[in-house]
Amino acid sequence: MKNYSIVRIGKEYVVQADEKSILKIASRRRAARLVSDAAVLLELPAVPQPDTGPSSAGDPVPDPQSIPDPQGHT
Repeated sequence: MKNYSIVRIGKEYVVQADEKSILKIASRRRAARLVSDAAVLLELPAVPQPDTGPSSAGDPVPDPQSIPDPQGHT
């Protein structure tokens, strides 16, 4: 993360990335560590996720008349 800052607001510290607040935490040390950990994770190559089945986006919705009635009614 290249453009981040840790700003104290009241008794808490706010981590900002590109001037957008993304995290509020009580300890400045903890905030700095989380930013460091996030930077390391962002540098790792993306791991492909296993296919978990059909997604809701873009999948056709079946015609209700084409679905068989479980009780055998027509």
